[in-house]
Amino acid sequence: MIIIPIIIMKLNLNKIYIHLYIFITYNAQYMTNNENIINLEITKEWKDAFSGASVGVLVMRNALNPKNNPDLDNKMKEIEDEIRNNFSESGREGIRTLPTIRSYTEYYKKFKKTYHVMLQLESVALKNRNLPRISALVSAMFAAELKNQLLTAGHDISKLQRPVVLNIATGNESYTGMNGKVQNLNPDDMFISDNVGIISSIIYGPDNRTPITSDTTDVMFTVYGPAGISAEQIKNHLEDISSYVKLVSSDAITDVLEIYSN
Repeated sequence: MIIIPIIIMKLNLNKIYIHLYIFITYNAQYMTNNENIINLEITKEWKDAFSGASVGVLVMRNALNPKNNPDLDNKMKEIEDEIRNNFSESGREGIRTLPTIRSYTEYYKKFKKTYHVMLQLESVALKNRNLPRISALVSAMFAAELKNQLLTAGHDISKLQRPVVLNIATGNESYTGMNGKVQNLNPDDMFISDNVGIISSIIYGPDNRTPITSDTTDVMFTVYGPAGISAEQIKNHLEDISSYVKLVSSDAITDVLEIYSN
């Protein structure tokens, strides 16, 4: 009579230990995954300054980044041919009157700059030049950028330190650009920073601290959309990048795809 309750008690204790172990393990994994998630923080100053603007973030993990890939190269050739066909008759005027290009042109004009993606588009469409083949992740970004005309930057997540913040420049900020030169931000330009410093701005582009390299496996793509660029355009653009990356890395995981509209 005494043995049975003791056995039952031991079995129940074992169940408790098992459930407790599962609970602790699950929560530890959840907390670790949560810590790895990148969320863009947006300042009040940015929201007050850029009515109608949007910014998109795509985070992908477990990606490969070879220098070349035949499937991606075929997709890039397809995009190049499409660009040339689209503007074979309308030429430079057809490119410069695109609603997307006009939205960026209005933004860049405030800083007396020319939208460089427009110039790259003209180069492919009118001068028969090809998209640059640098590495799979960078090429996927370039291909979508030219197809959709949306300004995009890519960063190696292992080099980022949270928080990642979207802000508006006062003119006192500076960072080292991809060309190795220190850039002083123009007042009122959009920029994104992490806990170390600025990682990109619209006018001067990405930094030289967090770039995509041949060793990159976890990547963050950001898209700046000034007024006139819709959230739907940015979403479709980020989905294009994701699909191009997966041509090379079928096991790549889309961790975050978020659009922040003002």
